[in-house]
Amino acid sequence: MRRDYLSRIDTTLLQLEDPTNPMMITLVLGFKAPIDFERLKATLRARLLRMPRFRQRVARSRLGLGRPYWQDDPDFDLDYHLRRATLPPPGDQATLQDAVSLLASTPLDMSRPLWQFHLLENYAECCALVGRCHHSIGDGMAMVHVVLSMTDSDPDLPWPSLDPAAARRYAGHRPRAPFRTARSLCRAGRRATGTILQEGLDLMAHPARARGLGQMGSEAAKVVARFALLEPDPDTVISGELGTSKRAAWSEEIPIEGIKIIRRRLGGTVNDVLLTAVAGALRRYLQDQGEPVDAISLRAAVPVNLRPPGREWELGNRMGAVFLSLPVSIAHPAVRLGEIQRLMNDRKGSLEAPVFYYLLNALGYVPASISKPLVDTFGTRGTAVMTNVRGPEHRLYLAGAPLDTLMGWVPQT
Repeated sequence: MRRDYLSRIDTTLLQLEDPTNPMMITLVLGFKAPIDFERLKATLRARLLRMPRFRQRVARSRLGLGRPYWQDDPDFDLDYHLRRATLPPPGDQATLQDAVSLLASTPLDMSRPLWQFHLLENYAECCALVGRCHHSIGDGMAMVHVVLSMTDSDPDLPWPSLDPAAARRYAGHRPRAPFRTARSLCRAGRRATGTILQEGLDLMAHPARARGLGQMGSEAAKVVARFALLEPDPDTVISGELGTSKRAAWSEEIPIEGIKIIRRRLGGTVNDVLLTAVAGALRRYLQDQGEPVDAISLRAAVPVNLRPPGREWELGNRMGAVFLSLPVSIAHPAVRLGEIQRLMNDRKGSLEAPVFYYLLNALGYVPASISKPLVDTFGTRGTAVMTNVRGPEHRLYLAGAPLDTLMGWVPQT
C-alpha cells in the first residue's frame, strides 16, 4: 500500500505554518436554536469521520527526506476535536467576535489531525459552531462543502449512525503501515518515463497541439514576468507586519436582492458589486485615518476555484489567484464599479490564476527556508485577500438545529 503524500501545494502550505501565522481556515456557523451536543458528536462521527483525512495526521520520514504524508492517527480522540464552551455575558456579536479571534490566533496541534470544532453556547440565546481546519486539508471551497455534507434538509430525521464497515474501522482495524520497495520505485520510474515519451510522441504527431501548448507557455511566461515587475503595494495604515493576535469581525447581513438590483441596473456581477463596496469602505477608512486616497490603488488577491464543475467537494487545494487593483481613489460608486468591471473582464481567459496555482505547487519542491521568503515577496504585492464562496440557497439543519449564518476567513501570509 503506497503512502498518501501531501500534494506539492499542500506541502507549501504546511511549510508556511508557524506560531504567528496559523495556516487555518476558520468558519463560523450561527444557529437559530440550541444544538444537542451528543447529536452533534454523532453527526461528526458518522459524516465527517467517514472522510479518512479527518482521522489522519501529518507524518514525516525519520530521516527528514521527501514529502510529508498522511498517516492514520492511532490515538484519535473525537472528544479532543469537538469542544464545548459557554460564552460569557452578554453573549452578543462582540463577545462571539472576541472568541473567534482567540481561536483564529491559536495554532492547531501538528501532532494530531489538523482540525477542531468548538460549540459556543449562550450566543444570542442560541449557539454558534466555530470550525478550524488546516489549509493543507482543503481550501475554502472544499471546507464549505464538507460542512454542508454534514447537514440535513429536514430537522426531524433520525440521528446519523455508522455503517458496519465504518464501525469496524473505528473499533481499531487499520491497514499495515505503507512501505514502497525498491522494485516498486523502479516500476514507478518506468511508468513515468513511458508517460513522458508517449506525450512527446503525441506532440510530434499533432503539431497544432504543440503550437497551442507553446502559445500557452509564452502567455504563462508573460504572466510571471508581469507579476515579477509589480511594485509592492504602498505602505498604509492597513499594511504592516502580521502579528500573533488575529481579529475577526463581520457586518450585519446585507440582503442579496439589493445587490442584485444594483447589478441589473449598472451591470457587472454580484462579486463586482461587493468588491466595489469594499473598495469604498477602504477609501473611507483611510480618509478617517488621515491618509491620502486620491492617487492610491491597493491590490487584493482574489482566489479563483480551478476545480472542474461538479468536483467542488474534493478535498485538497485547487485554488489559483488573481491580483486585482482596487480603485480606492475613485469616489463615485458607479464609476468605481465600472472600473472594477473593466479590470475583472481583462482577466477573463487569463492564465494568471492557474499560473499562480502552479507557482505555489513549485514551492513544494524547495525547502521552507527558500519558499517562505518567496511567499513574503508575493505578500508585498497585495494588501488584502478577498474571497466569495456561495452558500446554500435553502434552509439546512445541523444536528437538528437550523443553520442561520455561515462565514469564513482564510489565513494571511
